[in-house]
Amino acid sequence: MTHNPYAVTIRQATRADLKAIHDLVRELAIYEHAEDAFEAPLETYERDFDAGIFEALVADHDGDIAGMMLYYMAYSTWKGKMLFLEDFVVKEAYRRHHIGQQLFDALLDTARKKGCVLVKWQVLDWNEPALRFYEKNRAIIEKEWWNGKFFL
Repeated sequence: MTHNPYAVTIRQATRADLKAIHDLVRELAIYEHAEDAFEAPLETYERDFDAGIFEALVADHDGDIAGMMLYYMAYSTWKGKMLFLEDFVVKEAYRRHHIGQQLFDALLDTARKKGCVLVKWQVLDWNEPALRFYEKNRAIIEKEWWNGKFFL
């Protein structure tokens, strides 16, 4: 068996991880060509994390946060309790080492432990690597629903 130089520990995020999580979300916004839309400051993350608005899983590589999944509880009136995955990011240097798969598996385990019947997320139609990852995991990618939003 060969040594994996990118062995990580998947764990629940703590408040101390929020700066790294915030940085990863900025990295995602840049990847999605939307950095200008990324407006939430770290202080907002800290306030909302402390209030239990969201949780996160992190992939910890000897103190370096290699990746994360930020999620929160939601509810489907058709299915029941669900977990909504807001963001899923693995740092460029750590990609292709199965860290994303470890995070995804941990997210599904977390949802099961919380009694959820559904995990839901959004993926951009042009993000081929993400689409391939989800398809490999036998996820259902809905193409008939359009997103709606309203900024306050």
